[in-house]
Amino acid sequence: MILIGLTGGIGSGKSEVSRLLAARGAEIVDADVVVRELQQPGGEVFAKMVEMLGREIVSADGTLNRAAVAAKVFSDNDLLLKLNALIHPIVRRVMNDRVESLRATDKVVVLDIPLLVENPREGLDGVLVVDLDPEIAIQRLIEQRTMKVEDARARIEKQASRESRLAIADRVIDNSGDRARLAEQVESAWAWILSLR
Repeated sequence: MILIGLTGGIGSGKSEVSRLLAARGAEIVDADVVVRELQQPGGEVFAKMVEMLGREIVSADGTLNRAAVAAKVFSDNDLLLKLNALIHPIVRRVMNDRVESLRATDKVVVLDIPLLVENPREGLDGVLVVDLDPEIAIQRLIEQRTMKVEDARARIEKQASRESRLAIADRVIDNSGDRARLAEQVESAWAWILSLR
């Protein structure tokens, strides 16, 4: 198994890079997907989040209201830290279990972790960072996710800096161009990953 960490700031295009790597045969273990699974009603962290943040984070259909959670935690740093302290250890355990289930294979396993700088991982064979000027990321968040400018800026400011992400990179994918340019860079990164065998 080759174990690769993949990270990038919000709006960087990390999910698209992850999709392109999966199309080339990588097994993706996505932290955001794991979090969403755990936050489903009946999931391991759902009840704990409701206990911590209150019933107002539950939608009428009984699922988690992500916008309500974001409104609470992104305006209260202490609350964000408490929520992260609750969620991160559980997510890490689930992700580790998934990696271990693939350990004896010859697969490329990509850990897609937005907060890799904040939560470093041991045992990675390499780290891919999807990089983008924060101003371009803000523009894309406004256009593609219909975020408000101030919300996009607040999310970016809560994450590790661009410089700290680049500092942990073994390979950088610059996503300031178009999709064709991105696909070329992913192809080159895939060749690099396979060379680690």
